[in-house]
Amino acid sequence: MRSYRSLFRTPEFTPFLLSFAAFAAAQTIGGLALGTLVFRATGSPFLSAVSMFGPQLAQLLGGAFLLSGADRLPPRTILSWLGLAFAAGTAVPALPGLPVGAVLAVVLLQGLVASLGGGVRGGLLNEILSKDGYVLGRSVYNMVWGLTQMAGFATGGVLLALLSPQTCLLLAAALHVLSALVARLGLTARPPRTSGRPSVSATWRTNAVLWSSRSRRLTYLGLWVPNGLIVGGDSLYVSYAPEAAGTLYACGALGMFVGDLAVGRLIPPAVRRRLATPLRLLLAVPYLFFVLRPSVALSAVAVTVASVGFAASLVLQERLMSLTPDELAGQALGLHATGMAALQGIGAVLAGTLAQFTSPAAAMTLMAAASVTVTLALAVPVRQGSAVQ
Repeated sequence: MRSYRSLFRTPEFTPFLLSFAAFAAAQTIGGLALGTLVFRATGSPFLSAVSMFGPQLAQLLGGAFLLSGADRLPPRTILSWLGLAFAAGTAVPALPGLPVGAVLAVVLLQGLVASLGGGVRGGLLNEILSKDGYVLGRSVYNMVWGLTQMAGFATGGVLLALLSPQTCLLLAAALHVLSALVARLGLTARPPRTSGRPSVSATWRTNAVLWSSRSRRLTYLGLWVPNGLIVGGDSLYVSYAPEAAGTLYACGALGMFVGDLAVGRLIPPAVRRRLATPLRLLLAVPYLFFVLRPSVALSAVAVTVASVGFAASLVLQERLMSLTPDELAGQALGLHATGMAALQGIGAVLAGTLAQFTSPAAAMTLMAAASVTVTLALAVPVRQGSAVQ
């Protein structure tokens, strides 16, 4: 499957994508509103970063206890209920007078529930599309994420200039409800991919199987760590440029879109397989220039160029699927999503802590340097014969 026409003729792909687009719009508008709300209330770069990206850290617990449900529960039902749960979790922080501690507790709980979503969506996409259509479909999925982020952060920036953060959170909650409705009405009621009831023991057993392969371990580390460090630095946009954070996030989404378009549609598979390390380096190197505290315009250029490197995830996800049995695809992709989210949450906490003691610009530079170091370290076993690339 090498054309967008054949991709969109695939049954269920369009409603699947529309449901995800509504979810992504809710996440971007709600995340920016929440980070702004916390920063205005506390003036703390650390708490602002944690409020936006800390919930992803909670997904680590979900990955340890809930992830077996990705293959053992009916996907349409789970996506519908997750949309409603996110709507409630997004609306609660908009309550007047809610303490910052309570806000953080709610969004961390939301992150715990979210751990199931990545695996369910990833496994369902793998089921909807043929094997040769997965990379193209996943690239479109990522492009929708990028486009929605651009529109969402740009719209969120405008809305925050006109409305209160609390009102923006309620708008985001409504988008989560829309996502749930589209999933319920547009997707087929499919049975679970694997028999048995979801449980903690089943989650641990399958995670152990997935982690037992050296090739899969290196692939997971390549997906998680360089990405998580850079996203941790991204969490400081609000404190680095409070009036232009929406612009920087939108530029990052634009770079992601360009990278996913190029890697998913334009670059031949034989070339694509060799791009994991170069793309991960591209993701980090432009952020090293933040040590010079560039203007907003130059920062936007650096962010756009760097974000093309997020397309490395397409290369590595294709590799992961080639190493994983079909019946474990949901949990394998769920483990990827959970680990990536957790590392992004850890990155946000680390970046926020560094910024608290130095400055947002210095912290972003240090996170980029760490990402380059990890990418080069992971490239060593590749040169020694590993097939991570």
